[in-house]
Amino acid sequence: MQFHQTVDGKKNFISIDTRNLHHNPLYRAWKTKSFTDGDITLHFILMDVLDSWKNLNTIMNEIDEYITKTFDESTIRKKLKEYIVEGIIESKKQGKNVYYRRAKLLSPIDPKIIHFFSEVAPCGVIGSFLLDDSIELEKDYLEKDYFTFKHHYITSSIDSEILYTIFLAMHDKRKVLVEISNHRKNEVVPLRVMISVQSGRQYLMAYVPYSKRIRAFRIDFIHSIKITKVSEEFDQLREKLRGMLPHIWGVSTQSSQNNRMEHIEFTLRYADSEKYILKRLEREKRCGRVEQLDENSCKFSADVFDATEMIPWIRTFICRITSLESSNKEIEKLFKSDLYDMYTLYDLDN
Repeated sequence: MQFHQTVDGKKNFISIDTRNLHHNPLYRAWKTKSFTDGDITLHFILMDVLDSWKNLNTIMNEIDEYITKTFDESTIRKKLKEYIVEGIIESKKQGKNVYYRRAKLLSPIDPKIIHFFSEVAPCGVIGSFLLDDSIELEKDYLEKDYFTFKHHYITSSIDSEILYTIFLAMHDKRKVLVEISNHRKNEVVPLRVMISVQSGRQYLMAYVPYSKRIRAFRIDFIHSIKITKVSEEFDQLREKLRGMLPHIWGVSTQSSQNNRMEHIEFTLRYADSEKYILKRLEREKRCGRVEQLDENSCKFSADVFDATEMIPWIRTFICRITSLESSNKEIEKLFKSDLYDMYTLYDLDN
């Protein structure tokens, strides 16, 4: 961990070599977030008390025998309901009384499955918690490197609680109030989470009632999030997003020129030994189309909301591109300007 000074003050950053690190180290930082003494105390007492079926009155009496600090009935009832939803506690009703007990343990899970989930899945911290619950699994996790990752995106673990809240809101078809890094608050309808395969960044695709359009929010820019009321339009809005996906290259749903749709196409010429170029285009085309023109040339075309998102990818074909055209002429200018800057940098402009 290092830092450097900027005009805005000291900036901390972490540098990690993923070649030597096979497990996400940021889960431990996330797990050390603050909980009240009461939360922790009540959790462990409940786990000890609920070894058999007991009603609420019995549970409260046994808790009082543990500590002098008292928990009111409402707090215990809410905690029991929360644990029932999480599957930690079971409940059954007999007459007018509800009885509770600890849920029975599930059969052991293959540790390799949990390891893989914890490192690659959204909210992978859940897998890390499962490993913590078993000494044998945790030991296996730390001592054995089942997987090595070429691209290991670990920083998203810090946003696990925000991501969990988004999933919960989508499951219940509710709106959320999000506070962005510039301290603006927006009530939006969360529709989908999209993850970049290039950077690992996570984005919330949401409908913004104020602007009446669907847009993307970087999840690591969200400072806080709160679930609010039910959205009556959730199903229609999600269907609308589904219809937009064939024209979204990354996450942008509107171009800088405010065009409804932008067309872009380019042709490539490659040598006999470079037939892999065509295969790469087919593999990476996303919502685009690939047309083979002859043995050594092909054309790529796409109709997207924001063609600017494609420029970094198109640059990777430089030296093989023979022509590039777009309905947004600013993109053509930008691409040619980038080429000129490169020629100048390497003293090739002459």
